[in-house]
Amino acid sequence: MTTIELRNVSRWYGNVVAVNDVTMCIEPGVTGLLGPNGAGKSTIMHMVAGFLPPSRGEVVVGSRASWHNPEIYRRIGLVPERDSVYAFLTGRQFVTATARLQGLPQPAEAAGRAIALLEMTEAADRKIATYSKGMRQRIKVAAALVHDPEVLLLDEPFNGMDPRQRLHMMDLLDKLGSEGRTIVFSSHILEEVERLSGTIQVVVAGRLAASGDFRAIRRLMTSRPHVFTVRSSDDRRLAATLLGRPAVTAVELSRAGLQVRTSDYGAFCRDIAVLARDQNVRLREVLPTDESLESVFAYLVAS
Repeated sequence: MTTIELRNVSRWYGNVVAVNDVTMCIEPGVTGLLGPNGAGKSTIMHMVAGFLPPSRGEVVVGSRASWHNPEIYRRIGLVPERDSVYAFLTGRQFVTATARLQGLPQPAEAAGRAIALLEMTEAADRKIATYSKGMRQRIKVAAALVHDPEVLLLDEPFNGMDPRQRLHMMDLLDKLGSEGRTIVFSSHILEEVERLSGTIQVVVAGRLAASGDFRAIRRLMTSRPHVFTVRSSDDRRLAATLLGRPAVTAVELSRAGLQVRTSDYGAFCRDIAVLARDQNVRLREVLPTDESLESVFAYLVAS
């Protein structure tokens, strides 16, 4: 079993800081690396895989630094977010070439097993240029698994997959994690992480914002204050009614409508329609104004 450690790791490109003093420990099993686009997830993946050196700090896979260490490469499978396949090859040729690069004694047989594991056998002899986005993702995973690595790193692996493909991939990663492998996948979609991983590392603007059990962090996310913009036929009357509700912490009246701050997203959504009806007020718009992932993660950082 292999553990991944980042020890006070930073990575910058000129004046741009992509990863800023991150320390984390990733144990065997499935771990989700969660954060908005541009948070530094891909940079962390590439440093763990040994493709990038940290500008400061240390990245350790097992007990050895990943940078400039070919032996570590044999223990890692990487699925980058961007396509890294030769479109003129067939899927079988691509996976077999990867098996040869890994020095496997029977590359064709190893490629066949990996392709079957990803349910790509029927399409294996077609050129990759004819594949859909989801199929290209799966053949990339097959290539990453062909040498049976202890560590599997997947950067946004579900992009382009249809629902059936996503479920199959999630089941496969769950199985690999339960066998004792260390699986790390990145995502900016909360539901993907919730479905697959009990442990998460939340990265915001290059910093580690939260780490640990998904359920505890999810509770912190969903219990944070929420802000709604409400427009109605009588904003003043509705504001007076809303101020009496337990979940409403503040109401601000302006020409643009009401800005309502609530501590309970679900309760507010349920109450607002009933209150408007009882007050004979017609709702024109109820719009959450801070539901982007960036705002959710910003709250985690502040917490």
